[in-house]
Amino acid sequence: MCGIAGFVSPSVDAGSTPEVMASMLSLIRHRGPDEAGYYLDDGVAMGMVRLSVIDLSMGAQPMADPSDRYWICFNGELYNHIELRQELRSLGRRFRTRSDTEVVLQAWAQWGAACLPRFNGAFAFAIRDAVSGDLFLARDRYGKRPLFYSGYESCEGRSEKFLFASEMKAFQAFPGFRFELDPGELASAFAVWTPLPDRTPFRHIRQLPMGSCLTVRGGTLDLTTYAELEIDVEPFTGSAGEAISFVRNTLRESVEMRLRSDVEVGVYLSGGLDSSIVTALATELSSHEVRTFSVEFDEAAFDESGSQQVVASHLGTLHSSIAVGGADIAASFPSAVYHAEVPAFRTAFVPMYLLSRHVSDAGIKVILSGEGADEAFLGYSLFRETLLRAAWHDLSDDERMARIGGLHPELSHFGPANRARLKGLFEQFAVERLPGLFSHELRYQNGRFAARLLKERGDPFAEMLALTASTPGYAALSPVQKAQWLEFKTLLPGYLLSTQGERMSLAHGVENRCPFLDPAVVRAAASVNLRFDDGSEEKVLLKEAFRDRLPESSLARRKQPYRAPGAAVFKDQQPDYLDLVLSDTELRRIDGIDPVFARKLVAKIMATPSEGISTKEDQAFVFLLSTAVLHEQFVGGRMRDGDTRPEAELKVDTIVDLRTLPGPRPAGHGPGAGGPR
Repeated sequence: MCGIAGFVSPSVDAGSTPEVMASMLSLIRHRGPDEAGYYLDDGVAMGMVRLSVIDLSMGAQPMADPSDRYWICFNGELYNHIELRQELRSLGRRFRTRSDTEVVLQAWAQWGAACLPRFNGAFAFAIRDAVSGDLFLARDRYGKRPLFYSGYESCEGRSEKFLFASEMKAFQAFPGFRFELDPGELASAFAVWTPLPDRTPFRHIRQLPMGSCLTVRGGTLDLTTYAELEIDVEPFTGSAGEAISFVRNTLRESVEMRLRSDVEVGVYLSGGLDSSIVTALATELSSHEVRTFSVEFDEAAFDESGSQQVVASHLGTLHSSIAVGGADIAASFPSAVYHAEVPAFRTAFVPMYLLSRHVSDAGIKVILSGEGADEAFLGYSLFRETLLRAAWHDLSDDERMARIGGLHPELSHFGPANRARLKGLFEQFAVERLPGLFSHELRYQNGRFAARLLKERGDPFAEMLALTASTPGYAALSPVQKAQWLEFKTLLPGYLLSTQGERMSLAHGVENRCPFLDPAVVRAAASVNLRFDDGSEEKVLLKEAFRDRLPESSLARRKQPYRAPGAAVFKDQQPDYLDLVLSDTELRRIDGIDPVFARKLVAKIMATPSEGISTKEDQAFVFLLSTAVLHEQFVGGRMRDGDTRPEAELKVDTIVDLRTLPGPRPAGHGPGAGGPR
């Protein structure tokens, strides 16, 4: 795992280019604390900070292919690098290292952009063609690794400057760059809980969408998609027993591939079904005792430590946990926001920030987790809700009430006393109001409330509606498949894999790997979903596939969503940064925020007992507070990450400077004054 950054800008003074590049890397050095390096050419610079996981001694970057034409800065892991290396060798490619980075580079030299669909991994990378001058960026098909870019246009419409980085904070080191919040993008993010696939909360900054690549050529940008989301596949044609074996074997192969590493691999164990399955497979496939890690909460309503201990004991793992309370969340909230780089609607990412620090302190660099299982195997109650609402007019009242009762048996407000009210609510949403967004309309009501924090009161769903309307094949998907598409494209990459996942892990130099987000696993799930059951029970086939490996309590318990204390934490703890939303002066400084509505919301939260704060109010408050912290850190330039070390501590191990070469540069020129040092 690594972090990458760079720019294309002929206007940057040649003498200051190394300093700019080193400063950009220093701001993301938490992603790769082991070594750093950069590449320089006329008007072009790119670099990386490395977390050494595979081929620890020979995987230094930037790395060139044997002709010295192509240079790569690679962030991530290519899980099928062994298989691809064998194929490339059969085609005559010679390798100098065991690193997966060289496999990516040689695959690019062999196949060009056609290599991308062959990759099974979590990655974002930049490749520079030293002959053509092109710069090529790519991101994995599920958006596991981030890649942001910013291009400024001249009056002729051609890009004068182009920046890219694994994290947006690196742009702060580029001369003249300034962060500005974009109220329109904030409204959209508040409404659907996360920025859209190619957006960010800031003006002039975009992110490369999942499964996409971008070519920077002669001042123009060419964005293309190389991998579509595969959820509409041919149904599995075998028996239920065969489907169970198919799912188990596909997942086993995925975990086995993600255990490839030259360092120890641990597992996040939440106590739920998905992480328990990953843990079971890891213990089966590992040659050593598996270490598992989890969060315990002081508040019983959020704590799953009992289930975690049962699974750890049953599977014989060496288990370690950290206890997190409200004071911990309040103390680390600004640092976690700094690494998330986007507003958040929950505080659940803060305990994950603390957990990754605990894992790093334990000497673990790589962790397996269960993200993606609910999206692939229809684990969320959202999918059961969608099935119920889609069938609403074909059901009797008794059937409706019975199915409402089965949606959330763990939640008191879904109990018998409230079912008549819930029946009325579902009745209202049994007909689609937002074209293409039927499955999420109930959820989006909370987002509609949060969007009122913005001065401009346009349609916060306009961009989301435009995205689905312009997506080929989306209209033909079933209601449940549309729900999957929305989850895969929004909340999964925009929050679960990033704010709550990758960004929190890499804040402390820990790489997360997600076996459920293997293309073969996602396709397998799509082929068996609703094929052998009606969707009323959570992940039936997964439970059957691992019934003999897990404790019965893990199979019988209903899904408990991972949650953490919300607005009440800040009201109770009164951290100093709470002044950012308590002060009218501070509220008025935040771009696009309506200080009147914001002030009323904050006053309501402060005056209401914790149990009386509604979900929509809680989410809107956390959105507001995280936006205020983000504004102070990025727009105001007052970074609050207490874990950040001085820039001077960055040590650059590899420098490649092609600017020192005399005369023309034919294909196959040497590395100039660079090379590892």
